[in-house]
Amino acid sequence: MVHFLLRRVLFAIVLLVCTSSTALLLTRLAPGDVTAQLGPTASRGEIDATRARFDLDRNLFAQWALWAGRAVRLDFGDSFLYNRPVGPLVLRAAGNTAVLALVALALATVAGIALGIVSGSRQGRAIATAVGGVSLVGVSLPPLITSLLLVFVAARTGWLPPGGMSSSTASDVGWTAWLLDVAWHLPLPSIALALPIAAMFERLQSQSMSEAVQQPFVVAAIARGVPPRDVILRHAWPVSLRPLCAVYGLVIGALLSGSFIVEYVTAWPGIGRLMYEALRARDIYLVAACAAMGAVFLALGTLTGDLLLAASDPRVREGDA
Repeated sequence: MVHFLLRRVLFAIVLLVCTSSTALLLTRLAPGDVTAQLGPTASRGEIDATRARFDLDRNLFAQWALWAGRAVRLDFGDSFLYNRPVGPLVLRAAGNTAVLALVALALATVAGIALGIVSGSRQGRAIATAVGGVSLVGVSLPPLITSLLLVFVAARTGWLPPGGMSSSTASDVGWTAWLLDVAWHLPLPSIALALPIAAMFERLQSQSMSEAVQQPFVVAAIARGVPPRDVILRHAWPVSLRPLCAVYGLVIGALLSGSFIVEYVTAWPGIGRLMYEALRARDIYLVAACAAMGAVFLALGTLTGDLLLAASDPRVREGDA
Protein backbone atom coordinates (compact mmCIF):
# COMPACT_ATOMS: atom_id res chain seq x y z
CA MET A 1 0.00 0.00 0.00
CA VAL A 2 2.91 2.37 0.68
CA HIS A 3 4.28 1.81 -2.83
CA PHE A 4 0.77 2.33 -4.19
CA LEU A 5 0.44 5.72 -2.46
CA LEU A 6 3.94 6.80 -3.46
CA ARG A 7 3.20 6.09 -7.13
CA ARG A 8 -0.01 8.09 -6.92
CA VAL A 9 1.75 11.04 -5.25
CA LEU A 10 4.41 11.00 -7.96
CA PHE A 11 1.68 10.89 -10.59
CA ALA A 12 -0.03 13.88 -8.94
CA ILE A 13 3.18 15.93 -8.98
CA VAL A 14 3.88 15.16 -12.65
CA LEU A 15 0.27 15.92 -13.58
CA LEU A 16 0.36 19.20 -11.65
CA VAL A 17 3.58 20.40 -13.30
CA CYS A 18 2.60 19.35 -16.81
CA THR A 19 -0.94 20.75 -16.66
CA SER A 20 -0.07 24.14 -15.19
CA SER A 21 2.97 24.59 -17.43
CA THR A 22 1.01 23.67 -20.54
CA ALA A 23 -1.77 26.10 -19.59
CA LEU A 24 0.74 28.91 -19.12
CA LEU A 25 2.57 28.19 -22.37
CA LEU A 26 -0.61 27.89 -24.46
CA THR A 27 -2.00 31.10 -23.02
CA ARG A 28 1.24 32.88 -23.84
CA LEU A 29 1.26 31.49 -27.40
CA ALA A 30 -2.38 32.42 -28.07
CA PRO A 31 -2.97 35.57 -30.16
CA GLY A 32 -3.02 38.75 -28.08
CA ASP A 33 -2.14 39.17 -24.42
CA VAL A 34 -3.43 40.74 -21.24
CA THR A 35 -2.51 44.27 -22.37
CA ALA A 36 -5.51 44.18 -24.73
CA GLN A 37 -7.67 44.65 -21.62
CA LEU A 38 -6.14 48.10 -21.09
CA GLY A 39 -8.19 49.50 -23.93
CA PRO A 40 -7.32 51.59 -26.99
CA THR A 41 -6.50 54.68 -24.92
CA ALA A 42 -3.66 53.03 -22.99
CA SER A 43 -0.33 54.74 -23.36
CA ARG A 44 2.85 52.99 -24.43
CA GLY A 45 4.20 53.39 -20.88
CA GLU A 46 1.16 51.63 -19.39
CA ILE A 47 1.44 48.79 -21.89
CA ASP A 48 5.17 48.33 -21.25
CA ALA A 49 4.67 48.42 -17.47
CA THR A 50 1.92 45.79 -17.66
CA ARG A 51 4.00 43.53 -19.87
CA ALA A 52 6.93 43.83 -17.45
CA ARG A 53 4.70 43.10 -14.44
CA PHE A 54 3.52 39.82 -15.96
CA ASP A 55 6.91 38.92 -17.48
CA LEU A 56 5.56 39.23 -21.01
CA ASP A 57 8.64 41.21 -22.00
CA ARG A 58 10.72 38.04 -21.58
CA ASN A 59 10.96 35.07 -23.90
CA LEU A 60 8.73 32.07 -23.35
CA PHE A 61 11.21 29.88 -21.52
CA ALA A 62 12.45 32.70 -19.28
CA GLN A 63 8.90 33.55 -18.24
CA TRP A 64 8.12 29.91 -17.47
CA ALA A 65 11.32 29.54 -15.42
CA LEU A 66 10.52 32.64 -13.36
CA TRP A 67 6.95 31.47 -12.77
CA ALA A 68 8.04 27.93 -11.85
CA GLY A 69 10.61 29.25 -9.39
CA ARG A 70 7.98 31.35 -7.64
CA ALA A 71 5.41 28.55 -7.75
CA VAL A 72 7.75 26.28 -5.78
CA ARG A 73 7.48 28.90 -3.00
CA LEU A 74 3.66 28.89 -3.46
CA ASP A 75 3.74 32.30 -5.13
CA PHE A 76 1.68 31.92 -8.30
CA GLY A 77 1.86 35.55 -9.39
CA ASP A 78 -0.76 38.27 -9.62
CA SER A 79 -4.03 38.43 -11.49
CA PHE A 80 -4.50 41.29 -13.94
CA LEU A 81 -8.27 40.81 -13.93
CA TYR A 82 -8.62 41.15 -10.15
CA ASN A 83 -5.36 42.99 -9.35
CA ARG A 84 -4.68 40.53 -6.53
CA PRO A 85 -2.48 37.48 -5.93
CA VAL A 86 -3.99 34.50 -7.70
CA GLY A 87 -3.51 32.07 -4.79
CA PRO A 88 -6.41 33.30 -2.59
CA LEU A 89 -8.64 33.72 -5.64
CA VAL A 90 -8.11 30.15 -6.78
CA LEU A 91 -8.47 28.70 -3.28
CA ARG A 92 -11.78 30.47 -2.76
CA ALA A 93 -13.13 29.36 -6.14
CA ALA A 94 -11.88 25.81 -5.53
CA GLY A 95 -13.74 25.71 -2.22
CA ASN A 96 -16.96 26.80 -3.93
CA THR A 97 -16.50 24.15 -6.61
CA ALA A 98 -15.78 21.50 -3.99
CA VAL A 99 -19.06 22.26 -2.20
CA LEU A 100 -21.04 22.08 -5.42
CA ALA A 101 -19.25 18.99 -6.71
CA LEU A 102 -19.53 16.98 -3.49
CA VAL A 103 -23.27 17.66 -3.19
CA ALA A 104 -23.77 16.76 -6.86
CA LEU A 105 -21.67 13.62 -6.41
CA ALA A 106 -23.70 12.54 -3.39
CA LEU A 107 -26.97 13.04 -5.28
CA ALA A 108 -25.68 11.20 -8.36
CA THR A 109 -24.27 8.31 -6.32
CA VAL A 110 -27.39 7.70 -4.27
CA ALA A 111 -29.82 8.07 -7.17
CA GLY A 112 -27.69 6.26 -9.75
CA ILE A 113 -26.82 3.25 -7.60
CA ALA A 114 -30.34 2.85 -6.19
CA LEU A 115 -31.96 2.99 -9.63
CA GLY A 116 -29.26 0.74 -11.08
CA ILE A 117 -29.91 -1.92 -8.45
CA VAL A 118 -33.63 -1.81 -9.19
CA SER A 119 -33.30 -1.96 -12.97
CA GLY A 120 -30.43 -4.46 -12.97
CA SER A 121 -32.12 -6.93 -10.64
CA ARG A 122 -35.46 -6.77 -12.44
CA GLN A 123 -34.47 -7.17 -16.07
CA GLY A 124 -37.43 -7.47 -18.45
CA ARG A 125 -39.93 -5.83 -16.10
CA ALA A 126 -41.72 -2.55 -16.78
CA ILE A 127 -39.90 -0.69 -14.01
CA ALA A 128 -36.50 -1.67 -15.42
CA THR A 129 -37.55 -0.49 -18.89
CA ALA A 130 -38.82 2.82 -17.52
CA VAL A 131 -35.68 3.48 -15.47
CA GLY A 132 -33.46 2.57 -18.42
CA GLY A 133 -35.34 4.94 -20.71
CA VAL A 134 -35.05 7.85 -18.28
CA SER A 135 -31.34 7.16 -17.81
CA LEU A 136 -30.80 7.07 -21.57
CA VAL A 137 -32.35 10.52 -21.85
CA GLY A 138 -30.22 11.77 -18.95
CA VAL A 139 -27.01 10.51 -20.53
CA SER A 140 -27.94 11.99 -23.91
CA LEU A 141 -28.80 15.50 -22.71
CA PRO A 142 -25.81 17.89 -22.74
CA PRO A 143 -25.15 19.74 -19.46
CA LEU A 144 -25.90 23.03 -21.24
CA ILE A 145 -29.47 21.96 -22.03
CA THR A 146 -30.02 20.61 -18.52
CA SER A 147 -28.68 23.78 -16.90
CA LEU A 148 -30.70 26.11 -19.12
CA LEU A 149 -33.87 24.08 -18.55
CA LEU A 150 -33.49 24.15 -14.78
CA VAL A 151 -32.68 27.89 -14.78
CA PHE A 152 -35.77 28.51 -16.93
CA VAL A 153 -38.00 26.51 -14.57
CA ALA A 154 -36.54 28.26 -11.51
CA ALA A 155 -37.01 31.71 -13.06
CA ARG A 156 -40.61 31.03 -14.10
CA THR A 157 -41.78 29.29 -10.93
CA GLY A 158 -39.67 30.98 -8.24
CA TRP A 159 -39.17 27.65 -6.52
CA LEU A 160 -35.40 28.12 -6.39
CA PRO A 161 -32.99 30.98 -7.06
CA PRO A 162 -32.09 30.93 -10.77
CA GLY A 163 -28.40 31.56 -10.19
CA GLY A 164 -25.58 32.63 -7.94
CA MET A 165 -24.20 31.18 -4.73
CA SER A 166 -25.87 33.57 -2.28
CA SER A 167 -27.85 36.77 -2.16
CA SER A 168 -25.78 38.33 0.63
CA THR A 169 -22.44 38.11 2.38
CA ALA A 170 -21.61 36.56 5.74
CA SER A 171 -20.45 39.93 7.09
CA ASP A 172 -23.85 41.47 6.34
CA VAL A 173 -26.24 38.82 7.66
CA GLY A 174 -24.10 36.54 9.84
CA TRP A 175 -22.70 33.08 9.19
CA THR A 176 -25.87 31.12 10.00
CA ALA A 177 -28.10 33.14 7.69
CA TRP A 178 -25.43 33.10 4.98
CA LEU A 179 -25.04 29.29 5.13
CA LEU A 180 -28.82 28.90 4.87
CA ASP A 181 -28.77 31.23 1.87
CA VAL A 182 -26.04 29.15 0.21
CA ALA A 183 -28.04 25.98 0.90
CA TRP A 184 -31.03 27.62 -0.78
CA HIS A 185 -28.97 28.40 -3.91
CA LEU A 186 -27.26 24.99 -4.01
CA PRO A 187 -29.99 22.61 -5.32
CA LEU A 188 -30.28 24.03 -8.86
CA PRO A 189 -26.60 23.83 -9.96
CA SER A 190 -26.01 20.58 -8.05
CA ILE A 191 -28.99 18.89 -9.73
CA ALA A 192 -27.87 20.16 -13.13
CA LEU A 193 -24.42 18.71 -12.48
CA ALA A 194 -25.70 15.46 -10.96
CA LEU A 195 -28.31 14.42 -13.55
CA PRO A 196 -26.01 13.12 -16.35
CA ILE A 197 -23.67 11.50 -13.81
CA ALA A 198 -26.57 9.77 -12.06
CA ALA A 199 -27.75 8.47 -15.42
CA MET A 200 -24.28 7.13 -16.21
CA PHE A 201 -24.01 5.49 -12.77
CA GLU A 202 -27.42 3.87 -13.28
CA ARG A 203 -26.36 2.39 -16.63
CA LEU A 204 -23.14 0.98 -15.18
CA GLN A 205 -24.77 -0.34 -12.03
CA SER A 206 -27.68 -1.87 -13.95
CA GLN A 207 -25.43 -3.73 -16.39
CA SER A 208 -23.12 -4.95 -13.65
CA MET A 209 -26.02 -6.01 -11.42
CA SER A 210 -27.69 -7.97 -14.21
CA GLU A 211 -24.43 -9.91 -14.62
CA ALA A 212 -23.91 -10.36 -10.88
CA VAL A 213 -27.31 -11.94 -10.25
CA GLN A 214 -26.39 -14.70 -12.71
CA GLN A 215 -23.19 -15.64 -10.90
CA PRO A 216 -23.14 -19.19 -9.44
CA PHE A 217 -22.77 -18.05 -5.82
CA VAL A 218 -25.84 -15.81 -6.19
CA VAL A 219 -27.86 -18.63 -7.74
CA ALA A 220 -26.72 -20.88 -4.89
CA ALA A 221 -27.88 -18.30 -2.33
CA ILE A 222 -31.30 -18.23 -3.98
CA ALA A 223 -31.43 -22.03 -3.92
CA ARG A 224 -30.67 -22.01 -0.17
CA GLY A 225 -33.75 -19.88 0.39
CA VAL A 226 -31.97 -16.61 1.17
CA PRO A 227 -34.51 -13.74 1.06
CA PRO A 228 -34.42 -11.82 -2.25
CA ARG A 229 -33.48 -8.57 -0.47
CA ASP A 230 -30.43 -10.20 1.11
CA VAL A 231 -29.47 -11.89 -2.15
CA ILE A 232 -29.36 -8.53 -3.91
CA LEU A 233 -27.78 -6.34 -1.21
CA ARG A 234 -25.42 -8.80 0.50
CA HIS A 235 -24.35 -11.07 -2.34
CA ALA A 236 -24.83 -9.48 -5.78
CA TRP A 237 -24.41 -5.77 -5.06
CA PRO A 238 -20.85 -5.78 -3.59
CA VAL A 239 -19.60 -7.68 -6.64
CA SER A 240 -21.41 -5.36 -9.04
CA LEU A 241 -19.64 -2.28 -7.64
CA ARG A 242 -16.30 -2.97 -9.35
CA PRO A 243 -17.06 -1.29 -12.71
CA LEU A 244 -18.48 1.71 -10.87
CA CYS A 245 -15.40 2.04 -8.69
CA ALA A 246 -13.20 1.92 -11.78
CA VAL A 247 -14.71 5.16 -13.15
CA TYR A 248 -15.64 6.81 -9.85
CA GLY A 249 -12.28 8.49 -9.41
CA LEU A 250 -12.38 10.03 -12.88
CA VAL A 251 -15.87 11.35 -12.18
CA ILE A 252 -14.73 12.88 -8.88
CA GLY A 253 -11.77 14.50 -10.58
CA ALA A 254 -13.89 15.89 -13.40
CA LEU A 255 -16.47 17.28 -10.98
CA LEU A 256 -13.93 18.88 -8.66
CA SER A 257 -11.98 20.31 -11.57
CA GLY A 258 -15.01 22.44 -12.24
CA SER A 259 -17.81 22.32 -14.76
CA PHE A 260 -17.45 25.31 -17.06
CA ILE A 261 -20.98 25.10 -18.44
CA VAL A 262 -22.95 24.53 -15.24
CA GLU A 263 -20.99 27.10 -13.24
CA TYR A 264 -21.27 29.70 -15.99
CA VAL A 265 -24.98 29.21 -16.70
CA THR A 266 -25.93 29.18 -13.02
CA ALA A 267 -23.43 31.94 -12.07
CA TRP A 268 -21.77 29.70 -9.48
CA PRO A 269 -18.40 31.28 -8.53
CA GLY A 270 -16.30 28.14 -8.87
CA ILE A 271 -13.00 27.18 -10.46
CA GLY A 272 -14.57 26.53 -13.86
CA ARG A 273 -16.11 29.98 -14.10
CA LEU A 274 -12.91 31.61 -12.85
CA MET A 275 -10.91 29.72 -15.47
CA TYR A 276 -13.29 30.92 -18.18
CA GLU A 277 -12.95 34.55 -17.09
CA ALA A 278 -9.16 34.20 -16.92
CA LEU A 279 -9.00 32.74 -20.44
CA ARG A 280 -11.12 35.54 -21.86
CA ALA A 281 -8.86 38.17 -20.30
CA ARG A 282 -5.63 36.29 -21.18
CA ASP A 283 -4.84 36.51 -17.45
CA ILE A 284 -1.88 34.19 -17.84
CA TYR A 285 -0.97 33.48 -14.21
CA LEU A 286 -4.60 33.05 -13.17
CA VAL A 287 -5.06 30.55 -16.01
CA ALA A 288 -2.00 28.58 -14.88
CA ALA A 289 -3.14 28.53 -11.24
CA CYS A 290 -6.67 27.39 -12.16
CA ALA A 291 -5.20 24.61 -14.30
CA ALA A 292 -2.93 23.58 -11.42
CA MET A 293 -5.88 23.38 -9.04
CA GLY A 294 -7.81 21.33 -11.57
CA ALA A 295 -4.88 18.92 -11.80
CA VAL A 296 -4.80 18.60 -7.99
CA PHE A 297 -8.50 17.76 -7.96
CA LEU A 298 -8.08 15.24 -10.78
CA ALA A 299 -5.21 13.54 -8.96
CA LEU A 300 -7.23 13.36 -5.73
CA GLY A 301 -10.19 11.94 -7.61
CA THR A 302 -8.03 9.32 -9.31
CA LEU A 303 -6.50 8.32 -5.97
CA THR A 304 -9.96 8.01 -4.42
CA GLY A 305 -11.13 5.81 -7.27
CA ASP A 306 -8.05 3.60 -7.01
CA LEU A 307 -8.59 3.14 -3.28
CA LEU A 308 -12.25 2.28 -3.80
CA LEU A 309 -11.33 -0.21 -6.50
CA ALA A 310 -8.68 -1.77 -4.25
CA ALA A 311 -11.23 -2.07 -1.44
CA SER A 312 -13.80 -3.75 -3.69
CA ASP A 313 -11.42 -6.04 -5.60
CA PRO A 314 -8.71 -7.94 -3.69
CA ARG A 315 -6.90 -8.68 -6.95
CA VAL A 316 -5.93 -5.00 -7.20
CA ARG A 317 -4.29 -5.10 -3.76
CA GLU A 318 -2.54 -8.37 -4.60
CA GLY A 319 -1.23 -6.95 -7.86
CA ASP A 320 0.13 -3.90 -6.00
CA ALA A 321 1.89 -6.10 -3.49
